[in-house]
Amino acid sequence: MPSHAGPGVSGGWALHRSVTLLHVFLLASAGILFIGATTLGWLLTTSLQRQALDDNSTSLTQYVDGVLRPQLVRGNDLQISPNLPLQLKAQLRRQPDLLSVKVWRPDGTLVWTNRAPERIGLRFSSALLGDLGDTIERRRAHASISNLGGQEDAAERRLGVDHVFEVYAPIMSADGKRALGAYEIYAKPQHTESFIASGKRVIWIVVIAVFASLYTALALLVRKASWTIKRQAMTLRARSRELMESYRKLEESSLEAIESLNATVDAKDPYTAGHSARVQGIALAVAEELGLPSEQLDAIRFGGLFHDIGKIAVPDSILTKPGVLDREEYAAIKCHPADGAAIVSHFSRLRDAVPIIRYHHERWDGEGYPDRLAGDAIPQEACIVGLADAWDAMTTDRPYRLALSVDDAAEEVRRCRGSQFSPIVVDAFFAAFRRQPALFEPDTPPARDTPDEPYQVAATA
Repeated sequence: MPSHAGPGVSGGWALHRSVTLLHVFLLASAGILFIGATTLGWLLTTSLQRQALDDNSTSLTQYVDGVLRPQLVRGNDLQISPNLPLQLKAQLRRQPDLLSVKVWRPDGTLVWTNRAPERIGLRFSSALLGDLGDTIERRRAHASISNLGGQEDAAERRLGVDHVFEVYAPIMSADGKRALGAYEIYAKPQHTESFIASGKRVIWIVVIAVFASLYTALALLVRKASWTIKRQAMTLRARSRELMESYRKLEESSLEAIESLNATVDAKDPYTAGHSARVQGIALAVAEELGLPSEQLDAIRFGGLFHDIGKIAVPDSILTKPGVLDREEYAAIKCHPADGAAIVSHFSRLRDAVPIIRYHHERWDGEGYPDRLAGDAIPQEACIVGLADAWDAMTTDRPYRLALSVDDAAEEVRRCRGSQFSPIVVDAFFAAFRRQPALFEPDTPPARDTPDEPYQVAATA
């Protein structure tokens, strides 16, 4: 009997696979959310920092430009004037965060500063003033929090600070078409740094909270999905067990029905009693000698037992006729393989036995029935059952002739090797005969096959 995979095997594997996939999805989602949170946090904090620097830069630049521009810009040029009114310095000091202001020409000449005015008029190396050239070229303000380290920052370092909020802002001409120079503004960085740090904390807290909430919600969904899958799997397994039990009972009922039909065929004529069981036993011995797998042995088991079930449709007058059959009667008998296959084909449990039942009267030379198959076109299982059927027909008595002896029947099988019977099957038959001789001996009381089955192997049962 072929094994049916229980619902717990395939179902358990499918459940494990589904839950594993959900866990893998959850882990992958955690990685994606982490990357997303990190990227978003970095983008937001970078944007916040840039915006804070730009806002403070704009505020300081506008203030300084409002104080100094009227005194420094003459038309389209900058005027070096170390003796600017003292009130300008006082005005600059009104901005509490302002530390120092320098006014530069594009060539690196210091035009004015509110600290250490002795530097005014000096020209510094452009290597020390890289941001100056970039500001004048782009005509756009540039702000950063920087360390004091250049030669031109000697006076500012004496203020006791190691880093400052630094702004380079272009000084545009009256017509706004070119940069006359640039302001370099130093301010205290604490206010800006505090604002940026506070903003970063808020951003990271919000980002982490949002993505943690998303992950928690996703984890809850996955957990619920896992629980739902497990519950559905349990329900499905229970229903599968019920269906398998129903299917098993249906198979048993089907086999019982087929066995009843088969018993009816045997009961029509006392000479046929035990014929199907003997054919089954011989066929299985030959199949085992050939080393056939369990699936084929299972098919032979049922094919051998039910090979004559199609005779249920043959009239009793033909089956029990004591003499030789005429042409029409023989034609009716020849329908039983196809009729039997049609009957058995309605039962899924016996589906593999259908070809055996249909083709067990085919001959190796193509002269058999119902389809006149030849050689390897005949299923090997049908060849095995056909030989077992012929052997039992030859070794049992009939009303109009006695059975052949075992030796004579064996000689007949050898004679028909390669004409009626498959050579390989014949060889396996005799190997099984040598191993289990008692299995091939005729039973008592003698069995009789139907009248269409004389011992001559050309028209075996």
